[in-house]
Amino acid sequence: MPTTRSQTRAKRRSLAAQLSAPVRSFLHTEAGGAGILLAATALALAWANSPWSGVYFRLWSTPAAISLGPWNLSMSLGHWVNDGLMALFFFVIGLEVRREFSVGELTNPRRAAIPMVAALGGLILPALIYLAFLPSGDASAGWGVVIGTDTAFMLGALAVVGPTFATQLRIFLLTLTVIDDIVAVSVIGLFYSDALDVTALLIMLVFAVAMGVMSRIGVWQSAPYILVGLAMWLATLQAGLHASIAGMLGGLLVGATAPAREDVEGAAKRFRAFRQSPDVEVGHSARLGLVRAVSVNERLQLNLHPWTSFVIVPLFALANAGVDLRHGVLQDALTSTVTWAVVVALVVGKFLGIGLTSVAAVRARLGQLPIGVGFGHVFGGAALSGIGFTVSLLIIGLAFTDQRLRNEATVGVLIAAVVATALGWAVFRIAARWGQTDADLPRRLDRGVDTATDHVQGPNDAPLTLVEYGDFECPFCARTTGVIDELQERFGADLRYVFRHLPLVDVHPHAEVASRAAEAAGAQGRFWEMHDVLFAHQDELEYEDLAGYAADIGLDVEEFLRDLDSPEVAARVRVDVASAEASGARGTPTFFIGEARHTGPHDTETLAT
Repeated sequence: MPTTRSQTRAKRRSLAAQLSAPVRSFLHTEAGGAGILLAATALALAWANSPWSGVYFRLWSTPAAISLGPWNLSMSLGHWVNDGLMALFFFVIGLEVRREFSVGELTNPRRAAIPMVAALGGLILPALIYLAFLPSGDASAGWGVVIGTDTAFMLGALAVVGPTFATQLRIFLLTLTVIDDIVAVSVIGLFYSDALDVTALLIMLVFAVAMGVMSRIGVWQSAPYILVGLAMWLATLQAGLHASIAGMLGGLLVGATAPAREDVEGAAKRFRAFRQSPDVEVGHSARLGLVRAVSVNERLQLNLHPWTSFVIVPLFALANAGVDLRHGVLQDALTSTVTWAVVVALVVGKFLGIGLTSVAAVRARLGQLPIGVGFGHVFGGAALSGIGFTVSLLIIGLAFTDQRLRNEATVGVLIAAVVATALGWAVFRIAARWGQTDADLPRRLDRGVDTATDHVQGPNDAPLTLVEYGDFECPFCARTTGVIDELQERFGADLRYVFRHLPLVDVHPHAEVASRAAEAAGAQGRFWEMHDVLFAHQDELEYEDLAGYAADIGLDVEEFLRDLDSPEVAARVRVDVASAEASGARGTPTFFIGEARHTGPHDTETLAT
C-alpha cells in the first residue's frame, strides 16, 4: 500500500501539538486575521481611489459622542477607532506579553536572550536609517513609523513564503515581536503624546495601581479588570497620552499563572457533581469552578483576541490605509524622500538589524537559536519583520499633521510590505540552497531511546529497536497494532518496541487528550493497558469515556483525572511531538528502525525485512 494511503497527515505545515494551547490559539487567530487585514487594506485603497472617495473621507471624519448629563466625550469615527478600539488591541498585546513573561517563552532568560537582543537591533537600526535620510524638519518626526512589526501580516507572509515547516521559527519571531510591541508603545507614549494633564495622569496611575493590586490578591473575575481598565483609558485620554499606553499597561498588569492543582481538582469535583445531579445551582457552581481554574489573563485573551484580530485591526486598516493616489499623489510619493526613507528603514533596517544582531548575540554566547532554526531562517524572518503596517500607520497619524507627509509615509509602508515579503521569499530560497530547508526531511531519530522516560515493550538490551510515532485517533495507527504484535512474535527477545506520541490535533480533535490519558495511566504503571483500550475505542474518546476506561483497567480514577489535566503530563506529550518534528515525522504512524526513519509501506513483511 502506498505510504500516502497508509498515514494520517497533518493538514497544517506545522505540528500544532508541539505548542501549548494558548500559543496555538494565538497563532491560529493571528494567521487567520492576516487575510481579513489584507482584504480591509485593499478595500480602503480601492474606496479612497474610487468615485466615492469623498464618502470614505467624510465617514471617518464624522463626529460621534457619548454624553451623560454634563459629561461629554466626542471624537471623529477615525479617532474612535485609533484611540478607542486600538486601545483594546494593545490591551490584548499587553496580556500576551504578561503571559509570556509569567509562564511562556520569556520565563527562560537564556532561551529569550537572542530574540530580545535581535528585537532591539530591529528597532534601533531602522530608526537610525530613517534619521539619516531626514535628520531635521517636520519629516524627521516620523522615525517612529519604522520601528514596529505587524505580527498578523508577518505570520501570514511566513505561511506563504517561509519554510515548509516553521514552528520553531514562529516561536522565535513571536518572542521578538513581544519586545517590539513594548518598545513601540513606549515610544508612542514618550514621543507622540500631547501636553500632559498632571491631575489626570495621577488618576490614571491610581487606576493602574488598583489593577495591579487586584491581580496581586487574586481577583479572578473578568468584570473588575474591564471596568478599571475602562476608567484608566478615560484618564489616559484626559491626561494627553495616547490610548495605546492605557491598553498596554492594563494588559501588563493582569497576572497570568499556570492552573493551580487545587483549582483543577475543585473544578473536576464540581463537574462530577453536576453529572450526578444536573440541576441549575450545581451547574452554576461547576461553571464557576471551571472558569476559576484558568487565569483571568488567558480568559480575557481567549475572549478578546478574535475580536481584535478579526474586527478591530481590519477596521483600523480600513480607516487608515485609504490614500487617494490620484491627481499626482502617487507620483509625488514615489519621488519623495519620506517614502523611500520609510521603505529603506523598514526593509533594510529590519533585515540587517535583526539578522546581524542575532548572529552577534549567538557568537557572543548570549544564548542559542531554537532547534532547527538556522541563520538563513533568521534573516528570512528579519526580512518579513519589515512589514510594519498596523503600528506604522498608527504612528503616521500621530507623527505628521501635514496630509502630504501622511500620504507619502503611508505609501512607503505599503511598498515596504511588498518588498519585505519578496525579500523574505528570496532569503528563504537562498537558505534552502545552503541546506536550511525542510524539503529534505530529517531521516535520523532526534532523541535516542531512554528507558527511563520512553514507553518500551521488550528487553532494554534487545539488538533491534522499532520506534513508532502514533496518534490514538488515527485509524492507520490502530491497524498497525496487529503488525507490531506479529513482529514481536517473530523476533521475540531480539526486538524492543517504543511508542511516542504525535497527536495531529488539526485532524483529530481528541488525539491530544487521549495522549494525555495514556500518560496519566502510565503514571500508575498502566500505560500499555490504556494504549490498547484507546486504540480499541477510537470513536469514543470524550473526557467521560477516558474516566470510564481508567476505572475499567483498575486505576485510581481521582488520581488519573488529576494527572490528565496536569501541566506535567501535557509537557510530556509535547516533548514527544518536538522529537517527532526534529526527526522528520509529519504523519502517523511514522516508524524508525534503530535510528533511521522508515519510508514506504509498514506492513509486517516490509518492516521485518
